[in-house]
Amino acid sequence: MSDISALESRITAALDRIRQGIEAQKAASGSGDTLSSELENERAANAELVERVRNLKERQDTQVASLTGRVESQRAQMMRLDEELQRLRASNTQLRDMNARLRDAVTKGVSSELLDAAVAAEVEALAAQRASEAAEVAAILAELKPLIEEPAHAAG
Repeated sequence: MSDISALESRITAALDRIRQGIEAQKAASGSGDTLSSELENERAANAELVERVRNLKERQDTQVASLTGRVESQRAQMMRLDEELQRLRASNTQLRDMNARLRDAVTKGVSSELLDAAVAAEVEALAAQRASEAAEVAAILAELKPLIEEPAHAAG
């Protein structure tokens, strides 16, 4: 009977060791599942961040291109405005010169060619002034147009 008790104790000890091994294996595989799950979560978060960075870069590139286009457009408008202002200044200088010559002619006697030239210079000055004002209005409208369109984009 003592042999049976000894065998029984040995079998019980072996079963305890097997149970401990199984529990250790379950714990190890459970932490491995947890690590795999955390790794997948981190990969998903990383992919989401990469996508967000890509979207931000695209949006930034679009805005930079838009701003570059606006700058080029405004530069062209400013050049046209400058040309019209130069034309206006030249026309006003010519008008002043003609008026001075006309005053001299009036004091000495009016010449019809000088009077015609003075009227032509005045008409040119008025045309240059109108063109200058039109260029200035176009520049102002070009500045206001994006500001007017922005609320429509924000609301839509």
